[in-house]
Amino acid sequence: MTSSQQRAALQRQIWQIANDVRGAVDGWDFKQYVLGTLFYRFISENFATYIEGGDDSIHYAKLDDAVITPEIKDDAVRTKGYFIYPSQLFATVVATASTNESLNTDLAGTFAAIESSANGYPSEQDIKGLFADFDTTSNRLGNTVKDKNARLADVLKGVAKLEFGDFEDSKIDLFGDAYEFLISNYAATAGKSGGEFFTPQHVSKLIAQLAMHKQSSVNKIYDPACGSGSLLLQAKKHFDAHIIEDGFFGQEINHTTYNLARMNMFLHNINYDKFDIQLGNTLIAPHFGDDKPFDAIVSNPPYSVKWIGSDDPTLINDDRFAPAGVLAPKSKADFAFVLHALSYLSAKGRAAIVCFPGIFYRSGAEQKIRQYLVDNNYVETVISLAPNLFFGTTIAVNILVLSKHKTDTNTQFIDASGLFKKETNNNTLTDQHIEDIMQAFDSKADVAHFAKSVSFEAIAANDYNLSVSSYIEARDNREAVDIAKLNAELKTTVDKIDRLRADIDAIVAEIEGEAA
Repeated sequence: MTSSQQRAALQRQIWQIANDVRGAVDGWDFKQYVLGTLFYRFISENFATYIEGGDDSIHYAKLDDAVITPEIKDDAVRTKGYFIYPSQLFATVVATASTNESLNTDLAGTFAAIESSANGYPSEQDIKGLFADFDTTSNRLGNTVKDKNARLADVLKGVAKLEFGDFEDSKIDLFGDAYEFLISNYAATAGKSGGEFFTPQHVSKLIAQLAMHKQSSVNKIYDPACGSGSLLLQAKKHFDAHIIEDGFFGQEINHTTYNLARMNMFLHNINYDKFDIQLGNTLIAPHFGDDKPFDAIVSNPPYSVKWIGSDDPTLINDDRFAPAGVLAPKSKADFAFVLHALSYLSAKGRAAIVCFPGIFYRSGAEQKIRQYLVDNNYVETVISLAPNLFFGTTIAVNILVLSKHKTDTNTQFIDASGLFKKETNNNTLTDQHIEDIMQAFDSKADVAHFAKSVSFEAIAANDYNLSVSSYIEARDNREAVDIAKLNAELKTTVDKIDRLRADIDAIVAEIEGEAA
């Protein structure tokens, strides 16, 4: 069995387990228990592997908690960011899960202990609250303690059955892939809410490549609306680790999704000192002002959400928004995210941002912001994508690529709306589609019906409209008609009809003559 077949088999298995153990509970409501348990298993095996240090004579799970000295614990927390006693390991807990009458409270205590182990250490904020959404007392698990314990035991045993192999044998990617597979499936089945925190991997891959294009190294990568961290992780997946020197940064407004993002970092073996995910509203309470600028920014912010905008008179003086001279409309915060990203971008970097297409042609404040972006030569490329690529929406979104190091004043437009593969409920981008887009992006050459570089003067004359369809003529897919050939065919047909009518008239006349 090939590695891809093994991965596919594992994914089928984990989704089956996820559905079997939830019973009558809605999958979206139950996702935290499956995802949280997978995370619990991962950090347990990761930690045990670290403690054992490749020594086959040491079996951490079999040790007594009492042999752990304060020095061992201190060193481990400083390195890994957290501590887990042998009695708290996933393997230890799952072994007695079916018979443990206090499983739900024991689990709650274990999770609290893992989180509190980081108190007072540099990793405290990265570990704090990671298990907050894994509520072992929730009635969603059952109405009685017995029911809750039975459901929790089923989840633990189900995740324990997953065959990841030995942790040290490069199985980290399997844990991370399984986690993202679960997240994507939950997002796909959750409708609109799912798309708010997860960007499909095929789109994430394109966005990461756009932001990292031709960069031999970047200081940091940043996502101001990071969701579950899928965009940041694509950058790690498709580029060598050393290219991203100082780690991964993101901010997320939703508390549950913020926890998912932090878990996702650990599951992809990004240590606590290499990522910084913060909770909060990026537009009105931004983090990382002291960490900017960033050489690579990737983002899929929420489309056309409301924000405080002009109701807060201080925002027009904010360093992020003041240069444009106008704030994004209160009912449509899209350009507020764009301007935020631009202000955090370094002079050598790129930002690749998924945008609602309406912001590229609407008038008013959005037109003024477009003028600011174009006049200052920040817009490198606008790419229109196919519809139905994202969970929860069928709209055809655009990708806006911002740069502060353009070598000319042209703006490139790419019409990729025809590049997609139909799969079940959603369309997808194949690797070939992504390669086609990246080749056009790299060359900046004009390609009929696909790519075109437009001068600053032409965009200014068009009221700073940045809609792709305004500059790229759609391919005419109608069948070409040869008029001369068609007329000849019509003439032949008319001649045949005339002869047929003459023959019919002759037959009728003959019949009438005989009758007379």
